[in-house]
Amino acid sequence: MENAEAIVAEVKQRLGGEPPELITRDEAPAYATAIEHTFGVPVEQAPNRPGRPRIAPRRRLPEGLSYATVHKHRRNHRVVALERRPTFGTRSALEAALERSAVSRAVNTSFLENRHATDRGRNARKARRTYRFSKDWRVHEAMTYFTLYSDNFCWPVRTLGIRGDDGRWSRRTPALAAGLTDHVWTLEEWLRFPALQSA
Repeated sequence: MENAEAIVAEVKQRLGGEPPELITRDEAPAYATAIEHTFGVPVEQAPNRPGRPRIAPRRRLPEGLSYATVHKHRRNHRVVALERRPTFGTRSALEAALERSAVSRAVNTSFLENRHATDRGRNARKARRTYRFSKDWRVHEAMTYFTLYSDNFCWPVRTLGIRGDDGRWSRRTPALAAGLTDHVWTLEEWLRFPALQSA
């Protein structure tokens, strides 16, 4: 629960306090509570109501926020079907948000799962069933940042390539596609780049 609340709170902070139009996730139940707590607005209670007082006030999510989950049906430990379920918001609001989305037309967790798979593949400390775990949180955090940023700047993604006027394909990294850099970095260039730059 603490991790879910921390992640959702960071999302809110990065969005400047504005709620996103669409949130998708797997069915971890902690996220629904964290989203409601982080983005919800307390609802004023009618005074002098009979019964025990509420420990925490009810919260109402802002209009237009949709939260949907992906339920995986498994048979013999294999995923055989996916079911997309709206948790918060209406189905029509969910469909409208997907229609406006620049990255996907379906509720899915593939972007997050791809990120996690890449992280585990390039950071041995996060591989499953391994003895190469981190003993120091600071080193673990540093390796996480290293794999995250080097992946965005140094590793071209096939689906981000663009065809030039001459018909040749140009390789692009996520950072290049987002306009954060003007070239694909080498790992040596990345490692030699100063972390702190003087003005």
